[in-house]
Amino acid sequence: MILTTTNTIEGFKIADYLGIVTGVAINEQTLASGFSTSKYYKKLQDSVDVVKEKAFQSLTENAKAQGANAIVGIKIEIELTTTNYPMVSVTGTAVKVMV
Repeated sequence: MILTTTNTIEGFKIADYLGIVTGVAINEQTLASGFSTSKYYKKLQDSVDVVKEKAFQSLTENAKAQGANAIVGIKIEIELTTTNYPMVSVTGTAVKVMV
């Protein structure tokens, strides 16, 4: 699966646009770590990395379900819920490229 933030893929011709796909994931672990701000920020950073990977996996699965072999125009949004849990949303256009 080719993933890109651009609207084209150099060296490939897009044969068909299949639709918009999204992957969303939210942290499921507690981030509290006492009074250490540096530990809290480290846990938050690690959590965003894990949640982002889950969101990309979901995005890829949704694109494959539509018969895509690439996703173009990917946008990533990272938000903190009111309880400071990271939520990542990844959106793009599922396409079929000629290989």
